[in-house]
Formats: sequence, C-alpha cells, structure tokens
Amino acid sequence: MITAEVIAVGDELTSGERLDTNSQWISQRLAELGVRTLFHTTVGDELEATVRVFRAAGERADVIVVTGGLGPTADDLTREALAAAFDRPLVRDEAALSHIRSLFNRRGREMPERNVVQAMFPRGSRIIPNAHGTAPGIDLEIVRAVRSPARYFCLPGVPAEMKEMWRETVAPAILDALPGPARVIRHYCLRCFGAGESHIEQMLPDLIRRGRQPSVGITAHQATITLRVTAEGESEEACRRLMQPTLETIRRSLGDLVYGEQDEELQHVVARGLSRAGKTLAVAEWGTGGLVTHWLSDACGDHSFLGGTVIRNRNALCETLQVSRELLESRSEYSCEVAAAMAERCREQFGADLALAVGPFPPPAASAETPSETHFALATADAVFPETSPFTFHPDILQARTAKQALNALRLYLATRTPMDSLTA
Repeated sequence: MITAEVIAVGDELTSGERLDTNSQWISQRLAELGVRTLFHTTVGDELEATVRVFRAAGERADVIVVTGGLGPTADDLTREALAAAFDRPLVRDEAALSHIRSLFNRRGREMPERNVVQAMFPRGSRIIPNAHGTAPGIDLEIVRAVRSPARYFCLPGVPAEMKEMWRETVAPAILDALPGPARVIRHYCLRCFGAGESHIEQMLPDLIRRGRQPSVGITAHQATITLRVTAEGESEEACRRLMQPTLETIRRSLGDLVYGEQDEELQHVVARGLSRAGKTLAVAEWGTGGLVTHWLSDACGDHSFLGGTVIRNRNALCETLQVSRELLESRSEYSCEVAAAMAERCREQFGADLALAVGPFPPPAASAETPSETHFALATADAVFPETSPFTFHPDILQARTAKQALNALRLYLATRTPMDSLTA
C-alpha cells in the first residue's frame, strides 16, 4: 500500500494560535485516492528542524504533502528546507516569476523584490501552478536506495489556493503514479451512547484487533463512543460491500447502544424521533445550564421543540417553574421527585406533549462508597419517568454527559414508548 505523511509548517500552528485544518482535509482526500496517511507532522518556522522533518518523512512515507511556508517573507522556509534536505540548489524559474508579476499588475500594484523568492525551486522539481496566488507549489521526486522514489508536494497554506492546486495538479499526479488500478479507502462511523469504551469493546466479537479487514477503530469523546469501520477497495461501492457485514455485526451486538451514524449527535436523532411521532417537547434545566436547550435548538428545524427554561436556584425553581415549596421542604432539590416535578410543570407551562427536565448537580460525595446522584425526568401526558445517574464522572464531561443521558432517555422513549419506571402523573 502507498503511504503518506502530511506536514504542516508554521509557528502559528506549533504555538496553538491556529488550528491545522489543512492536514485533516488532505488526509481525507488521500484516502479517496487509496493512499493511507500514517503520519501527521507539524513543524515551526525553523530551518534545521524543517530539514530534519523532510528527511524523516522521505524515509517512512511514499507521498509527502506539505502545506505552508511558501510565502515571500523571511520566515517562509519550505523551499529552502527542501533544497537543503536533499542537496538541490534553488534555481529561478522565469515563467513562474512572470506569472507572479502579472498577478501584482492585475491588482494595480508593483511586485516587491522579496516576492522573487517565490519563483525559486529546488533543482529538478516541477512547478505546481497556483492560478490565483503568488505562491506556486513544488513537486519533487527523491530517489531512495531500496524503495520506489518518495514524492514531495509542497502547497501554500491558504486553504482556497491549496485545495484548488490539489484538485487541479496534485491528485491527478498521485493517481498517475499509483501502481496497478486505482483504489479507494472509505470510512463509516457508528455512534454509541450508554456504555463505556472498554465495555463496548468487550461486547464486540473480536472486531477491534490489529490486521482485521475491514478494520474497526474505537474512540471516546465526552461519553459518546464512535466505532469507525475502514475498508479499502477498487470503488466506493466495493468498500461499502466489504463494510456491511461488520456494520451489521456491530448493530446486532450493541443493540440500542447504537444511536446514529457518521456525524450524528443524540439531539439529531431525538429531533427526527419527535418529528416522526408528531410530538412537541419542552425542556427545563438546572445542572446542565441550558446545554440540552442549545443542542435541540440547533437540531430541530421544525416546530417540535417549543423551548427551554434554565434555572439556577431554589427560588427560581418555585417562582419560575412553580414547583411547590412544600415538596422542597420534604424532599431535597437533589431528589428524583423534584426532577419529576420540574418536568411536569415544564410540560404544563409550555403546553408540550413531552417535557425533559434535568435537576441540579449535587455537592461532591463525602466518600467513594457513597457517590452522589443526579436526576432527570421525562414527563408525558400520562406519567413521569425519572432517571438517576451516579455523579462520579470527570468534572470536565459532567455537564455534557448528563445532557446526553437525558437526551438518550428521550431517544429510547421515542423509539419504544416503553420506559422502565414511572411516577403516575
């Protein structure tokens, strides 16, 4: 298999001031060509470091795509580093220089002398045209002792220019150089919620192991588990056929832990469920601070989501949601009964078919043996369905996880209409 390394150049990337989205985009395009990206490297504007990175890439990858460092300023070092890495002196290309001058002329400006450097290329390289920018790219092939040559494609960091140059020149060049018929790599994701990463892996029959085809990768982000199935084939349809048995096995093994596909979030699935059921929803939140309302506002494109109320103290609970003070005196605000009352009052106030409520987050537990609990509830016209969850997760994901737990309970209700426990309304 042809392998690739993607290199991003620039102090603004290594300092964290800017996010490197070019490398993500290029890796996706390489996969479409059947080229697997094995390495992402980011290097600052330092000549010796960039030279080392370029040399290392040529030893471990067949295709190296570089973005950034082709501008005219002193800190743009890509062309100089490439020349130094492989002992290819820079030479000036008069046609490229003429093109750069013409761009300045069309803009009614005189070309600064410094821009001449953008017409300098390592000896033996090819020029990658840049129709709308002053930074032509570089295509350089380096002979290796025991392997086929490594191919370097250096592109400007400006995304619009980089993408156009990729489509017009780089992608066709890679396709032409591939041995045998063209192949593609495709990915398909299944999204899960309701169990941890290791638990889900145990439920899958030897799917997540090295060397398996198609491969299955597992990642966790804020309590959402993503299973990524990857296949290689001669066409997109062939990849889909290869992936289908594995996708079916995952769905069969995990059941309703699988809530969606590709980039779907729980709120998108809930929005579809509400629309199909013809139901309206309102939300009352304390601990999650409006996160559920925010997600549903973005996901619901019709009239199914009526709105949400966010409260932050006992007085607002009584004055805004009209939860009785007697209930608060007999039961703590951290109880499932209060979460149920929040859901009931919210449904009544909005005139909604359904209401979802999230109670306040409790104080930290005194010991691990007695973990705190958080409560949320779903109210329908006939009953209230409370849920309790241990409050033991990492503080950074508590809010997102609790919001997802509430949405997941609603998802399961809309899918089955048979929640396990209820309080009679």
